Amino acid sequence: MKKQRKHCLYCGEIITKKYEDGVQRDYCGVCHTFFYENPLPVVSSIVESSRRILLVKRERPPFKGYWCLPTGFAESGENIESAALRELKEETGIRGRIVKLLDVESYKSRFYGDLLFLTFVAEQVGGKLAAGDDCAQAKFWPANKLPPLAFRPNKIAVDAYIKSRRDYWAIFDSIKEADEHTPSPRTAKDSLTRRLASFINKNKNEIIHHWLDDVITNPSTEEYHCVDRRVLDNICDKILSQITLWLGGLHDISQIKKFYTKLGRERKKSGFKISDALSALSLIRKHIWMFALAQDVLQKNLELYVTFELQRRMTIFFDLATFYLTRGYEE
Repeated sequence: MKKQRKHCLYCGEIITKKYEDGVQRDYCGVCHTFFYENPLPVVSSIVESSRRILLVKRERPPFKGYWCLPTGFAESGENIESAALRELKEETGIRGRIVKLLDVESYKSRFYGDLLFLTFVAEQVGGKLAAGDDCAQAKFWPANKLPPLAFRPNKIAVDAYIKSRRDYWAIFDSIKEADEHTPSPRTAKDSLTRRLASFINKNKNEIIHHWLDDVITNPSTEEYHCVDRRVLDNICDKILSQITLWLGGLHDISQIKKFYTKLGRERKKSGFKISDALSALSLIRKHIWMFALAQDVLQKNLELYVTFELQRRMTIFFDLATFYLTRGYEE
Protein backbone atom coordinates (compact mmCIF):
# COMPACT_ATOMS: atom_id res chain seq x y z
CA MET A 1 0.00 0.00 0.00
CA LYS A 2 1.27 3.47 -0.88
CA LYS A 3 2.54 5.37 2.16
CA GLN A 4 0.82 8.61 3.08
CA ARG A 5 2.59 11.93 3.71
CA LYS A 6 2.67 12.70 7.47
CA HIS A 7 5.00 15.66 7.86
CA CYS A 8 5.66 18.88 5.97
CA LEU A 9 8.72 18.68 3.74
CA TYR A 10 9.74 22.21 4.72
CA CYS A 11 9.07 22.65 8.43
CA GLY A 12 8.36 19.13 9.70
CA GLU A 13 4.94 19.94 11.12
CA ILE A 14 2.08 17.43 11.00
CA ILE A 15 0.21 17.48 7.69
CA THR A 16 -3.54 18.14 7.71
CA LYS A 17 -6.19 17.99 4.99
CA LYS A 18 -7.73 21.05 3.36
CA TYR A 19 -9.94 21.60 0.34
CA GLU A 20 -8.68 23.59 -2.63
CA ASP A 21 -10.79 24.00 -5.78
CA GLY A 22 -13.10 21.29 -4.50
CA VAL A 23 -10.27 18.77 -4.02
CA GLN A 24 -9.03 17.61 -0.63
CA ARG A 25 -5.22 17.97 -0.50
CA ASP A 26 -2.37 17.62 2.00
CA TYR A 27 -1.79 20.97 3.71
CA CYS A 28 0.70 22.51 6.13
CA GLY A 29 -0.96 25.15 8.30
CA VAL A 30 2.39 26.56 9.40
CA CYS A 31 3.84 27.07 5.90
CA HIS A 32 0.39 27.67 4.36
CA THR A 33 1.40 25.26 1.61
CA PHE A 34 -0.60 22.70 -0.37
CA PHE A 35 1.05 19.48 -1.51
CA TYR A 36 -0.09 18.12 -4.87
CA GLU A 37 -0.29 14.46 -5.84
CA ASN A 38 0.32 14.15 -9.59
CA PRO A 39 0.25 10.90 -11.59
CA LEU A 40 3.66 9.27 -12.00
CA PRO A 41 4.72 8.69 -15.63
CA VAL A 42 5.20 5.03 -16.56
CA VAL A 43 6.65 4.01 -19.93
CA SER A 44 6.09 0.76 -21.83
CA SER A 45 7.35 -0.46 -25.21
CA ILE A 46 5.84 -2.82 -27.76
CA VAL A 47 8.51 -4.58 -29.80
CA GLU A 48 7.19 -7.04 -32.39
CA SER A 49 9.00 -9.53 -34.58
CA SER A 50 7.19 -11.85 -37.00
CA ARG A 51 3.89 -11.41 -35.12
CA ARG A 52 5.55 -12.13 -31.78
CA ILE A 53 5.47 -9.51 -29.04
CA LEU A 54 8.27 -9.03 -26.52
CA LEU A 55 7.21 -9.56 -22.90
CA VAL A 56 9.04 -9.82 -19.59
CA LYS A 57 8.16 -11.93 -16.55
CA ARG A 58 8.17 -9.82 -13.38
CA GLU A 59 10.65 -10.85 -10.69
CA ARG A 60 9.34 -8.46 -8.02
CA PRO A 61 5.99 -7.16 -6.66
CA PRO A 62 3.57 -5.92 -7.69
CA PHE A 63 2.33 -8.83 -9.83
CA LYS A 64 5.42 -10.95 -9.31
CA GLY A 65 5.38 -13.90 -11.73
CA TYR A 66 3.10 -12.17 -14.23
CA TRP A 67 4.09 -11.10 -17.73
CA CYS A 68 4.03 -7.53 -19.00
CA LEU A 69 5.54 -5.24 -21.61
CA PRO A 70 8.99 -3.82 -20.79
CA THR A 71 7.77 -1.21 -18.32
CA GLY A 72 9.15 1.23 -15.78
CA PHE A 73 9.08 4.74 -14.32
CA ALA A 74 10.50 7.75 -16.13
CA GLU A 75 13.20 9.53 -14.15
CA SER A 76 13.19 13.25 -13.35
CA GLY A 77 14.82 15.28 -16.12
CA GLU A 78 14.64 12.34 -18.54
CA ASN A 79 13.08 12.59 -21.98
CA ILE A 80 10.00 10.34 -22.01
CA GLU A 81 11.07 8.47 -25.16
CA SER A 82 14.56 8.00 -23.73
CA ALA A 83 12.96 6.55 -20.60
CA ALA A 84 11.07 3.98 -22.67
CA LEU A 85 14.23 2.93 -24.51
CA ARG A 86 16.21 2.80 -21.27
CA GLU A 87 13.65 0.50 -19.65
CA LEU A 88 13.59 -1.67 -22.78
CA LYS A 89 17.38 -2.05 -22.66
CA GLU A 90 17.52 -2.66 -18.90
CA GLU A 91 14.77 -5.29 -18.88
CA THR A 92 15.42 -7.14 -22.14
CA GLY A 93 18.95 -6.29 -23.35
CA ILE A 94 17.51 -4.92 -26.60
CA ARG A 95 18.45 -1.52 -27.99
CA GLY A 96 15.47 0.08 -29.66
CA ARG A 97 14.25 3.01 -31.72
CA ILE A 98 10.91 4.67 -31.04
CA VAL A 99 8.49 4.37 -33.95
CA LYS A 100 5.49 6.16 -32.45
CA LEU A 101 3.44 6.80 -29.33
CA LEU A 102 0.61 4.26 -29.39
CA ASP A 103 -1.48 4.76 -26.26
CA VAL A 104 -1.86 6.79 -23.04
CA GLU A 105 -3.88 5.37 -20.14
CA SER A 106 -4.54 6.35 -16.52
CA TYR A 107 -4.06 3.61 -13.91
CA LYS A 108 -4.46 3.49 -10.14
CA SER A 109 -1.94 1.36 -8.27
CA ARG A 110 -2.25 0.48 -4.61
CA PHE A 111 1.55 0.55 -4.42
CA TYR A 112 2.25 3.84 -6.20
CA GLY A 113 -1.06 5.70 -6.45
CA ASP A 114 -2.13 7.35 -9.69
CA LEU A 115 -0.01 6.43 -12.71
CA LEU A 116 0.01 7.55 -16.33
CA PHE A 117 1.04 4.76 -18.74
CA LEU A 118 2.58 5.90 -22.03
CA THR A 119 3.05 3.01 -24.45
CA PHE A 120 5.36 3.33 -27.43
CA VAL A 121 5.89 1.15 -30.47
CA ALA A 122 9.62 0.48 -30.86
CA GLU A 123 11.79 -1.55 -33.19
CA GLN A 124 14.98 -3.41 -32.34
CA VAL A 125 18.17 -1.83 -33.69
CA GLY A 126 20.69 -3.83 -31.69
CA GLY A 127 21.44 -5.66 -28.49
CA LYS A 128 20.79 -9.27 -27.54
CA LEU A 129 17.71 -10.63 -25.80
CA ALA A 130 18.46 -11.24 -22.10
CA ALA A 131 16.32 -10.72 -19.00
CA GLY A 132 17.40 -7.85 -16.75
CA ASP A 133 17.76 -7.86 -12.97
CA ASP A 134 14.09 -7.02 -12.38
CA CYS A 135 12.85 -9.79 -14.68
CA ALA A 136 12.74 -13.55 -14.41
CA GLN A 137 12.44 -13.99 -18.19
CA ALA A 138 12.26 -12.03 -21.42
CA LYS A 139 10.81 -13.66 -24.54
CA PHE A 140 8.75 -13.08 -27.67
CA TRP A 141 5.20 -14.45 -27.47
CA PRO A 142 2.94 -15.16 -30.48
CA ALA A 143 0.46 -12.29 -30.74
CA ASN A 144 -2.47 -14.73 -30.71
CA LYS A 145 -1.21 -16.65 -27.65
CA LEU A 146 -0.24 -13.99 -25.14
CA PRO A 147 -0.37 -14.82 -21.40
CA PRO A 148 -2.49 -12.72 -18.99
CA LEU A 149 -0.78 -9.34 -18.59
CA ALA A 150 -0.05 -7.72 -15.24
CA PHE A 151 -1.28 -4.23 -16.05
CA ARG A 152 -4.56 -3.20 -17.66
CA PRO A 153 -2.90 -0.39 -19.71
CA ASN A 154 -0.54 -3.00 -21.18
CA LYS A 155 -3.48 -5.11 -22.35
CA ILE A 156 -5.30 -2.11 -23.82
CA ALA A 157 -2.18 -1.03 -25.72
CA VAL A 158 -1.38 -4.53 -27.00
CA ASP A 159 -4.98 -5.04 -28.16
CA ALA A 160 -4.83 -1.70 -30.01
CA TYR A 161 -1.52 -2.62 -31.60
CA ILE A 162 -2.75 -6.03 -32.81
CA LYS A 163 -5.90 -4.44 -34.22
CA SER A 164 -3.83 -1.86 -36.10
CA ARG A 165 -1.67 -4.61 -37.65
CA ARG A 166 -4.39 -7.03 -38.77
CA ASP A 167 -4.70 -5.66 -42.29
CA TYR A 168 -0.92 -5.50 -42.60
CA TRP A 169 -0.57 -9.14 -41.56
CA ALA A 170 -3.46 -10.16 -43.82
CA ILE A 171 -1.53 -8.81 -46.81
CA PHE A 172 1.44 -10.97 -45.86
CA ASP A 173 -0.89 -13.96 -45.63
CA SER A 174 -2.26 -13.25 -49.09
CA ILE A 175 1.28 -12.92 -50.43
CA LYS A 176 2.23 -16.28 -48.96
CA GLU A 177 -0.94 -17.92 -50.26
CA ALA A 178 -0.46 -16.37 -53.70
CA ASP A 179 3.12 -17.60 -53.82
CA GLU A 180 2.07 -21.12 -52.90
CA HIS A 181 -0.77 -21.24 -55.44
CA THR A 182 0.76 -19.36 -58.38
CA PRO A 183 0.23 -21.65 -61.38
CA SER A 184 3.13 -22.66 -63.55
CA PRO A 185 3.27 -21.18 -67.09
CA ARG A 186 2.09 -24.51 -68.51
CA THR A 187 -0.87 -24.69 -66.14
CA ALA A 188 -1.91 -21.14 -66.96
CA LYS A 189 -1.52 -21.52 -70.72
CA ASP A 190 -5.11 -22.50 -71.53
CA SER A 191 -6.85 -20.63 -68.73
CA LEU A 192 -8.93 -17.50 -69.00
CA THR A 193 -6.18 -15.58 -67.25
CA ARG A 194 -3.91 -16.45 -70.16
CA ARG A 195 -6.52 -15.20 -72.60
CA LEU A 196 -6.90 -11.94 -70.70
CA ALA A 197 -3.12 -11.50 -70.62
CA SER A 198 -3.08 -11.86 -74.39
CA PHE A 199 -5.92 -9.34 -74.67
CA ILE A 200 -4.06 -6.77 -72.56
CA ASN A 201 -0.94 -7.18 -74.68
CA LYS A 202 -2.83 -6.65 -77.94
CA ASN A 203 -4.75 -3.61 -76.65
CA LYS A 204 -2.12 -2.07 -74.40
CA ASN A 205 -1.96 1.24 -76.24
CA GLU A 206 -5.72 1.75 -76.07
CA ILE A 207 -5.83 0.96 -72.35
CA ILE A 208 -2.95 3.35 -71.68
CA HIS A 209 -4.68 6.07 -73.71
CA HIS A 210 -7.90 5.80 -71.67
CA TRP A 211 -5.96 5.66 -68.40
CA LEU A 212 -3.94 8.77 -69.30
CA ASP A 213 -7.08 10.75 -70.09
CA ASP A 214 -8.50 9.73 -66.73
CA VAL A 215 -5.42 10.14 -64.50
CA ILE A 216 -4.62 13.69 -65.69
CA THR A 217 -8.16 14.91 -64.97
CA ASN A 218 -9.40 12.75 -62.09
CA PRO A 219 -9.77 14.67 -58.78
CA SER A 220 -8.23 11.74 -56.89
CA THR A 221 -4.95 12.02 -58.85
CA GLU A 222 -4.50 15.79 -58.81
CA GLU A 223 -0.70 15.62 -58.52
CA TYR A 224 -0.54 13.67 -61.79
CA HIS A 225 -2.27 16.43 -63.77
CA CYS A 226 0.99 18.24 -64.56
CA VAL A 227 3.20 15.20 -65.19
CA ASP A 228 4.50 14.70 -68.73
CA ARG A 229 2.27 12.21 -70.56
CA ARG A 230 5.33 10.37 -71.83
CA VAL A 231 6.46 9.69 -68.27
CA LEU A 232 3.00 8.43 -67.29
CA ASP A 233 2.77 6.38 -70.50
CA ASN A 234 6.02 4.62 -69.62
CA ILE A 235 4.89 3.83 -66.07
CA CYS A 236 1.53 2.44 -67.20
CA ASP A 237 3.20 0.41 -69.97
CA LYS A 238 5.51 -1.26 -67.42
CA ILE A 239 2.63 -2.04 -65.08
CA LEU A 240 0.53 -3.59 -67.86
CA SER A 241 3.51 -5.68 -68.94
CA GLN A 242 3.87 -6.97 -65.39
CA ILE A 243 0.17 -7.82 -65.22
CA THR A 244 0.32 -9.90 -68.40
CA LEU A 245 3.36 -11.79 -67.11
CA TRP A 246 1.64 -12.32 -63.74
CA LEU A 247 -1.57 -13.60 -65.30
CA GLY A 248 0.42 -15.92 -67.53
CA GLY A 249 2.31 -17.34 -64.56
CA LEU A 250 5.63 -15.92 -65.76
CA HIS A 251 6.16 -13.19 -63.16
CA ASP A 252 6.82 -13.94 -59.48
CA ILE A 253 6.28 -11.92 -56.31
CA SER A 254 9.93 -10.90 -55.91
CA GLN A 255 9.79 -8.98 -59.19
CA ILE A 256 6.57 -7.22 -58.18
CA LYS A 257 8.10 -6.37 -54.79
CA LYS A 258 11.24 -4.88 -56.37
CA PHE A 259 9.35 -2.75 -58.91
CA TYR A 260 6.66 -1.32 -56.62
CA THR A 261 8.91 -0.69 -53.64
CA LYS A 262 11.18 1.29 -55.94
CA LEU A 263 8.19 3.08 -57.47
CA GLY A 264 6.94 4.02 -53.99
CA ARG A 265 10.32 5.49 -53.05
CA GLU A 266 10.42 7.45 -56.31
CA ARG A 267 6.89 8.80 -55.89
CA LYS A 268 7.68 9.90 -52.32
CA LYS A 269 10.94 11.54 -53.41
CA SER A 270 9.03 13.40 -56.13
CA GLY A 271 6.66 14.78 -53.49
CA PHE A 272 3.55 12.82 -54.50
CA LYS A 273 0.94 12.00 -51.88
CA ILE A 274 0.51 8.27 -51.36
CA SER A 275 -3.25 8.63 -51.88
CA ASP A 276 -2.64 9.96 -55.40
CA ALA A 277 -0.22 7.15 -56.23
CA LEU A 278 -2.61 4.45 -55.00
CA SER A 279 -5.54 6.04 -56.85
CA ALA A 280 -3.53 6.13 -60.09
CA LEU A 281 -2.79 2.44 -59.65
CA SER A 282 -6.44 1.58 -59.04
CA LEU A 283 -7.42 3.45 -62.21
CA ILE A 284 -5.28 1.04 -64.23
CA ARG A 285 -7.31 -1.88 -62.92
CA LYS A 286 -10.51 0.04 -63.67
CA HIS A 287 -9.58 0.63 -67.31
CA ILE A 288 -8.46 -2.96 -67.88
CA TRP A 289 -11.87 -4.22 -66.78
CA MET A 290 -13.83 -1.50 -68.57
CA PHE A 291 -12.00 -2.13 -71.83
CA ALA A 292 -12.39 -5.91 -71.49
CA LEU A 293 -16.13 -5.58 -70.86
CA ALA A 294 -16.53 -3.16 -73.75
CA GLN A 295 -14.83 -5.62 -76.10
CA ASP A 296 -16.91 -8.54 -74.77
CA VAL A 297 -13.76 -10.40 -73.76
CA LEU A 298 -15.53 -11.82 -70.73
CA GLN A 299 -18.10 -14.10 -72.29
CA LYS A 300 -21.39 -14.51 -70.46
CA ASN A 301 -21.30 -18.26 -70.73
CA LEU A 302 -17.92 -18.66 -69.00
CA GLU A 303 -17.87 -21.17 -66.20
CA LEU A 304 -18.27 -19.49 -62.83
CA TYR A 305 -15.15 -20.95 -61.25
CA VAL A 306 -13.01 -19.65 -64.13
CA THR A 307 -14.37 -16.15 -63.61
CA PHE A 308 -13.58 -16.40 -59.89
CA GLU A 309 -10.04 -17.50 -60.71
CA LEU A 310 -9.58 -14.52 -62.99
CA GLN A 311 -10.84 -12.15 -60.30
CA ARG A 312 -8.61 -13.79 -57.70
CA ARG A 313 -5.47 -13.41 -59.79
CA MET A 314 -6.16 -9.77 -60.62
CA THR A 315 -6.97 -8.99 -56.99
CA ILE A 316 -3.77 -10.61 -55.73
CA PHE A 317 -1.66 -8.68 -58.23
CA PHE A 318 -3.10 -5.29 -57.27
CA ASP A 319 -2.99 -6.14 -53.55
CA LEU A 320 0.71 -6.90 -53.92
CA ALA A 321 1.29 -3.75 -55.97
CA THR A 322 -0.52 -1.59 -53.42
CA PHE A 323 1.30 -3.19 -50.50
CA TYR A 324 4.79 -2.77 -51.90
CA LEU A 325 4.08 0.73 -53.23
CA THR A 326 3.13 1.69 -49.68
CA ARG A 327 6.25 0.00 -48.29
CA GLY A 328 8.34 2.05 -50.70
CA TYR A 329 6.79 5.22 -49.22
CA GLU A 330 7.48 4.01 -45.68
CA GLU A 331 11.14 3.47 -46.45
